[in-house]
Amino acid sequence: MFTAPDPGLSRLRVALRAVFGIGLGVTLAELCGLSLTASITGGLAALLALFTVTDATVRDQRITTALLPLAGFPVLALAASLHGLAPARDAAFLLVAFCGVYARRWGPRGHSLGTFAFMNFFLVQFLHAVPAQIPELYAAGGLGLAAAAVTRFLLWPIERRTPPAAVPSALPGRGLERPTTRQAVQVLVACGLALCVGQLLSEDRWYWAVGTVWWIFVNTTSRGETLVRGFRRVVGTATGIVVGLLVAIPVHGAPGPTAALAAVCVFGIFYTAAVSYSWMIFSVTALVSMLYGLLGVLDPGLLALRLSETGVGALFAALAVTVVLPVTTHATNDAWIQRALHSVHAATRQATARLAGDDGSDPAPHAAELEMLLGRVRATLAPLVHPLTPFRARKARARRVLALLDVCAREVRGLASVAADPDASHDARLTAACRRVEAAVEALTARGTGHGREAAAAEVPHRDGAESALAHLHGLEQALAELAMPLRIAPRSPLA
Repeated sequence: MFTAPDPGLSRLRVALRAVFGIGLGVTLAELCGLSLTASITGGLAALLALFTVTDATVRDQRITTALLPLAGFPVLALAASLHGLAPARDAAFLLVAFCGVYARRWGPRGHSLGTFAFMNFFLVQFLHAVPAQIPELYAAGGLGLAAAAVTRFLLWPIERRTPPAAVPSALPGRGLERPTTRQAVQVLVACGLALCVGQLLSEDRWYWAVGTVWWIFVNTTSRGETLVRGFRRVVGTATGIVVGLLVAIPVHGAPGPTAALAAVCVFGIFYTAAVSYSWMIFSVTALVSMLYGLLGVLDPGLLALRLSETGVGALFAALAVTVVLPVTTHATNDAWIQRALHSVHAATRQATARLAGDDGSDPAPHAAELEMLLGRVRATLAPLVHPLTPFRARKARARRVLALLDVCAREVRGLASVAADPDASHDARLTAACRRVEAAVEALTARGTGHGREAAAAEVPHRDGAESALAHLHGLEQALAELAMPLRIAPRSPLA
């Protein structure tokens, strides 16, 4: 976590901004004389607004933030109104969970709104809120969202002002083949089972099992990803509970120390989210322990119950993703790798046109798209490169694929940077090299991956003005030629 790269200190700045924005939301609620329950609601609203709104442009982020109350507040009122009506409450919670996952088909905005709706229902269970508290909770939630918006868009803007390449968060499909639809069904089944067993463990804290299922399925597309995320959630929860036992219980809800420790936990959530799911859940669990201390209900038995409920949720998430409409890790890996290779092809084709004198062609957007797609490839291959995986050959091959795709991305970036160089343009050898790269990609992405003609790494002559571009193309040819071997794998072999 502490050694992970942080270019431009972006993670540090995002984490510090989150502490400020959430602190501002809680402070506003306190200054307005709202209750502790309402102040927690305001803080969570600010946290969710800063954490889940990930649209590509600042304009879209503003729209999504403005829409959050429309998605969350009616759900909050519904959940509070069903207080004491267990069967109706449970059915409504499962429906909200299903719809929240299904909404991911509409990209980052759908994900944000679905998550905000689900967490508002969850929050009502956490706080045991009743209908009489709805106006106060609305006020606190509005203050929290306003604090997050002011912090993000006025006081501490960080996001780039130019839109990056847009990459869909899910693979295409129809009906139950669509990842979001399939995952919504899996979540519905897993949440239903977790809710039933969770209530056998505790009539008051059963919602932790349901929440575990929900968050395990965030940003996963295959069976392997979901299983690894479930394992990491249990590990993060167990280690976070240690902090609860050693720190939160002795603090015993004292306002000053609890506020300071909660700020540290919020920082940890945002600083680690991009690099370690286990560390993020560790921070979440420690934060929850502090909140339970503030509410005066924290004890070792409650922390043990939280771990048990988390285990139940992880178990049923694993069962659902294995049995209900399963998608193998191999199928997902192959789909994302294919998309990354198509992005290489598109970037090279645009570079070819640019080098031939077409000033309207630009490989840069495709190079940016490739970077984003590689993020998805790394996520889908994570189960195969996990330290505890027993499949050593699969791990080696997966690491090889990642390394070679990283080489492709580096060479594509370099090619994009020199394609517009007037000294390198109109060189026939560059155009020929681009076409060889295109042919190599086509061989790799043809049906029966890897069984076509492998790319041969050509000897590249050097010439002033074209040397850099030729070097990048040569590197691409070599990487694509070496990719043919690890990608020539049957579904049940090392990349399965």
